[in-house]
Amino acid sequence: MLGKLGDLFGLGAGNIGIDLGTANTVVYSENKGIVLYEPSIVAIDVSTNRILAVGKQAKEMLGKTPENIRTVRPLRDGVITDFEATKIMLSYYITKSISGGIFKPKPRVVIGVPSGVTQVEKRAVIDAAKSAGAREVYLISEPMAAAIGAELPVEEPVGNMIVDIGGGTTEIAVISLAGIVVSSSLRIAGDEMTDAVAQFIKRKHNLLIGEQTAERAKIELGSASIENSFQKELEIKGRDITGLPRTIKITSEEIAQALEDVVAAIINAIKSTLERTPPELASDIAERGIVLAGGGSLLKNLDKRVEKETGIKTLYCEDPITAVARGVGKVLDNIEVIRKVAMP
Repeated sequence: MLGKLGDLFGLGAGNIGIDLGTANTVVYSENKGIVLYEPSIVAIDVSTNRILAVGKQAKEMLGKTPENIRTVRPLRDGVITDFEATKIMLSYYITKSISGGIFKPKPRVVIGVPSGVTQVEKRAVIDAAKSAGAREVYLISEPMAAAIGAELPVEEPVGNMIVDIGGGTTEIAVISLAGIVVSSSLRIAGDEMTDAVAQFIKRKHNLLIGEQTAERAKIELGSASIENSFQKELEIKGRDITGLPRTIKITSEEIAQALEDVVAAIINAIKSTLERTPPELASDIAERGIVLAGGGSLLKNLDKRVEKETGIKTLYCEDPITAVARGVGKVLDNIEVIRKVAMP
């Protein structure tokens, strides 16, 4: 009986952690783990301003909509560019993630955001989450959340280096004693890789391809190293300069070439962060290694390329895609830890 009453009044509803990503939003529910992994996309009917789809359904519409339907990515380069769409998307995901019945309690929400966000951008995220139904909102920088999710000893007096490559930003941080000692926030990441593939194919083959086609080519053929790129081909379709559909074959070596500038920019940022790291922490990192997280880090051979360029062993954390969400999830029920690692 008590169990049924608890369900009715929403007593089972827990606090939630959100990795509010440019490409995907991942939600962690207290006591349940990862409960949602959806693209950060909203489809809107421009004539009525009505939301038609959110997440996976909206992504399926990308590049295929008539004039009256617009697909929106509410976040660009890790920051909110469309407040209303973000509020609607957060509300949808928070509601979908909260268990409970008639009287759903408002949850505490902890959100992972890029370390380089401005005070105005922080306020936009907090306001969007509160408008979406959050009781209280705390922000944690994505590299800190990723480090916690990767189970690095962030509260100990040792140097931990995390490189979190998401859709819109690459977050690099050296963490010690629950604080970020040195960091770099680069607005170059997975989305720029996808765009680089599309631009390369346009330049070399005079073929225009859509975002989803470019992303598929990046995932299936992409490599962080031209020399180590595996020999594979992929058939893709697009529109040529005459305006007619055309099919071509592209190689893994071509995609590695397309990605070279983006990969080089990320590695230069890692080197720059290491150069600014205090000697004692740098020696810890040399011993413990660099940890990669985020969906963008799954580019083939990236770990080998980083290790070759820096001379420091480089390894992936467990399930890099959900590292930030797991990190915010780990601190949900401990307000003292949240206050210690939350952004001011």
